[in-house]
Amino acid sequence: MSDVPFHLDELAAQARAGFSRSGSGIRDFMPEQHRSFFAMLPYVFVATLDGEGWPMATLLEGESGFVESPDPTSLRIRALPEAGDPAVGTLRIETEVGILGIDFGTRRRNRANGVIASIDAEGFSVMVRQSFGNCPQYIQQREVSREQSRRGPARRLETLDADARSLIERADTFFVASRSRPGVGPDGGADISHRGGRPGFVRVDDGMLSIPDFRGNRYFNTLGNLLGEPRSALLFVDFETGDLLQLQGRATIDWDVPAADRIGGAQRLWHFRITQGWHRPRAAALRGTFLDYSPMTLRTGTWSR
Repeated sequence: MSDVPFHLDELAAQARAGFSRSGSGIRDFMPEQHRSFFAMLPYVFVATLDGEGWPMATLLEGESGFVESPDPTSLRIRALPEAGDPAVGTLRIETEVGILGIDFGTRRRNRANGVIASIDAEGFSVMVRQSFGNCPQYIQQREVSREQSRRGPARRLETLDADARSLIERADTFFVASRSRPGVGPDGGADISHRGGRPGFVRVDDGMLSIPDFRGNRYFNTLGNLLGEPRSALLFVDFETGDLLQLQGRATIDWDVPAADRIGGAQRLWHFRITQGWHRPRAAALRGTFLDYSPMTLRTGTWSR
């Protein structure tokens, strides 16, 4: 485990925000509690890279145990993107991948980033390079269930339609896939992280989304990646219907705006300009009955013009 396991752009983002962290919680292996945590989940969120190097964010599902860890530096996921998922074909040997596990009932989450070591008809294996836990901030508590329903046809979007806008504006949760720029150092790679807030915390203006950056673990994994490589991807999940909205676009960070004057609790803003998207009705079996907001979410505000 490196004393400071951050790449150059993560360190630059930390400095720009006025923070410095040792990164003591980031390991190059998975502790036993992380390995057993992934193994109990019936879903994981995954960041892949398409043929042009654009990040893609997706959801993979299975029965509990479909993710297993044969050893502390390996994960085996017995699932692949299904027909209609724009992530089909993005899993390739030796390409970067980011994996996020969340238990919405307990607000526990862990991340494992690495490269794809092998792939077959049932799934793929990952050689883990970074493993770390995240705090439960901004994770809304849900009672999770699974419901298989008839999928609707996937719709490719060049801009947001009414259904996509509605899903975003109702969301209290989404996921962002990012990657570091080439040559940034050995601690770079693909990553997927969680963002949460009150419904409407993602502001929609035509083809651009404005997103508050609330106080977090101060690692700046996502913003560090976006600093060097603005290409990124978002995933929105409708926990009532199983609809998935996957977006690709370019991000910019606004470090200087008085963010808290725009939306309470924000320390800065970032903006996501959409280049393309996919709306996949009832694509997920994952369902989540809302129980409670995170205490940290309740300290955040709503957008003011």
